[in-house]
Amino acid sequence: MNTDLQRSRGEALLALHHADTPLLLANAWDVISARLFEEAGYPAIATTSAGVAWAAGYPDGERIPRDEMLAAVERIAHAVSIPVTADLEAGYARTAHDVAETTRLAISAGAVGMNLEDAMAAPPRAGVDPLYSLDVAVERVAAARSAADATGVRFVINARTDLFLKQLGDAEDRLGRAIERANAYRAAGADCLFVPGVHDAETIGALARGIQGPLNILARATTPPMAELARLGVARVSTGPGTMLAALTAAARASRDLLESGRFEPMLQSTLTFPTVNALVSSARGA
Repeated sequence: MNTDLQRSRGEALLALHHADTPLLLANAWDVISARLFEEAGYPAIATTSAGVAWAAGYPDGERIPRDEMLAAVERIAHAVSIPVTADLEAGYARTAHDVAETTRLAISAGAVGMNLEDAMAAPPRAGVDPLYSLDVAVERVAAARSAADATGVRFVINARTDLFLKQLGDAEDRLGRAIERANAYRAAGADCLFVPGVHDAETIGALARGIQGPLNILARATTPPMAELARLGVARVSTGPGTMLAALTAAARASRDLLESGRFEPMLQSTLTFPTVNALVSSARGA
């Protein structure tokens, strides 16, 4: 990808985190989903690590090899004309040095942002805290920041803490610990702070007030609507694997209906047509 173009996309993505309304991201898992979201009017594309892994035949949780994940990111980044930020889980790396390498590879793939989690990818073990210690997690964010800055591309690091998502520690301490971690990641160079697993307005508002930088939340069916999230101070909203799950749910329902009824409607009477999808992919080849 042209370096000037990538720099421009990076600056655009960063600016979207400081707009008057929250940045809404429908997470893509392949080229056609990314093109559909672009055509719908989304100003940027985020990938979903789970969706990319599932589409390639792997479970989520860094089970997909890093090069396969980055190959999917590269296809998406080169297929759209808007910024792409990649969900790269915990960086496919245990050390800060390897986090830096993943960052460089993501930029080489055309991404202008990445998620970086503070939980280890290994399966949880009884009595073992899956979170990296705060010092180590901060070192990992700082390594990503340094590696990105050295490329000259404005790369948006979305540092994620999994305290709420994984329900870690005492519930009464969770909010304070999440704010502490998010602010430490911000000081280490993160541009946005991701706290998935929160859905009630009170907690979301407390996070937005306590975190000294843009707040990203993960949307679910029970999440307050966008207007309320804007009022609470949220800067970025991601659907994560929810977009792919919605598509798979529709496919599962239609396939069951076909088997049970023997009728080809509604499965084969779709809004999207063959020529429409083919044109979207064809135009992506020249993006």
